[in-house]
Amino acid sequence: GAPFTETVPDPNRLRWDPLPAPAPGTDWLAGLWTLGGNGDVTQRTGMAVHLYHANASMERVFGDSDGELLIVPEHGGLLLRTELGLLAARPGEVALIPRGVRFRVELLDETARGYVCENYGAPFQLPDLGPIGANGLANARDFRAPVAAHEDVEGPVEVVNKYCGNLWSATYDHSPLDVVAWHGNHTPYVYDLRRFNVIGTISYDHPDPSIFTVLTSPSDTPGLAGVDFVVFAPRWLVGEDTFRPPYFHRNVMSEYMGLIEGAYDAKTAGKGGFVPGGGSLHNMMSAHGPDRETFDKASAAELKPQKIDDGLAFMFETRWPITATGQAANADHLQKGYDGVWQGLERHFRS
Repeated sequence: GAPFTETVPDPNRLRWDPLPAPAPGTDWLAGLWTLGGNGDVTQRTGMAVHLYHANASMERVFGDSDGELLIVPEHGGLLLRTELGLLAARPGEVALIPRGVRFRVELLDETARGYVCENYGAPFQLPDLGPIGANGLANARDFRAPVAAHEDVEGPVEVVNKYCGNLWSATYDHSPLDVVAWHGNHTPYVYDLRRFNVIGTISYDHPDPSIFTVLTSPSDTPGLAGVDFVVFAPRWLVGEDTFRPPYFHRNVMSEYMGLIEGAYDAKTAGKGGFVPGGGSLHNMMSAHGPDRETFDKASAAELKPQKIDDGLAFMFETRWPITATGQAANADHLQKGYDGVWQGLERHFRS
């Protein structure tokens, strides 16, 4: 948990391949792998990026006192048995477990892999739509609450609590998932990312990725979120007289990007590229944009309406730098020479 102090914050662009296969009998909790984060769990600020790779269902129960958990499955479905009922989350959907709510993760397939954003700050909420108005982005009606269920189970159950960055364990004589009724809005939920109503340009230029915000955790500074969850869902590109992928840029937010399926239109897929289960970290003010292969292809493309329907990517965006953990900074699956994807870009200005 934050603060992350074992490495120096790195301004360079970083990218990782998917997590390696776990050892037999690895449940979701044991399969969590922390990439990095920012803030301070004791001050309720910041966020952390985790990944998971599991091949066994949990028998123990887990609760996170430090923050809420936004779970993004990339491979394999999950059944979340929570204190407030049952939720199923499959690739293409996201699930949120509020701070302090206990749950158990059961696998719906032989293995499961994905991403987790641990949000220490203000709870995720729908963004202010501003001039967009009433319709667009994620609609409240599409978020699903749990199916009512409870366990009446006697016998020893291990309960693990994440508290101020440490894991604490206790043995109960019954299952704590025994709540038979509840009220209020501190509830888990699932959202299908394919229900996202994408807003985009219909004239020229490439809009800011804030128009792809599904959920936001506001900070004390308007316009600078503690963390935004952004999705690049299937959509039409129809802008004219413009370069359609995101142009090369620097920005004030730090971005961790992951890929759920297919390819992202501004990054080359394939071996050694940006692939499902992998991820990239572009910290604040580090220049980034389409790689050379994508630039060459987009520059020569005919500007006719184009449907992007073969990819589902997302970003955890945060106002603070993301400091990598030691294991992430030295991981075998960290791509060496990532900056090479921009080599060969040529000047196109003429004096």
